[in-house]
Amino acid sequence: MMNKLLTLVFVLLVFSCKTPEARQPVSVKTGSFIDASVERNKKLNAKEQHAIEQLMKQQEENYMASESGFWYYYNNKIDIDTLKTPDFGDIVNYNYNVKSLNGSVIYSTEVIKTQTYAMDKQELFTGLREGLKLMKTGETVTFLFPSQKAYGYYGDANKIGRNTPLICEVTVNSITQNQTN
Repeated sequence: MMNKLLTLVFVLLVFSCKTPEARQPVSVKTGSFIDASVERNKKLNAKEQHAIEQLMKQQEENYMASESGFWYYYNNKIDIDTLKTPDFGDIVNYNYNVKSLNGSVIYSTEVIKTQTYAMDKQELFTGLREGLKLMKTGETVTFLFPSQKAYGYYGDANKIGRNTPLICEVTVNSITQNQTN
């Protein structure tokens, strides 16, 4: 009787000590959400690009395409070679305004006031940050930013809605070079 009991306990111990098995997921995720998101973004980008191209045709300005994905023209260009564009850490003092593509003012220069920006060390929306890198002291440039270079999907949580392309007229007042450069 004792042998049968010991054998039963031994058998139970052997079979109860097996390694854990992986469970199958309850639901299987597919890439359908990502695929749909990519398609929406492609359509949005094409729509914004078309609207910006139409605006550029109407204005008949000499727009240039940047490598960063926005367009611009010089209202006031400085051709002096001794003036430099800002580098990493330089302090840029500038004024700008923000308009929608139809030309209505969202934020005026008076509302925004004069801004000071440490190049690539502070937060600034992508298009403006890249645009300032193209400018010299005294220049005024008008930029056309598609929404992904402006405030993108979320807007600014105030006056600029989501997926809103923008026009910004920017004037650089001064560039103070970083002493460590």
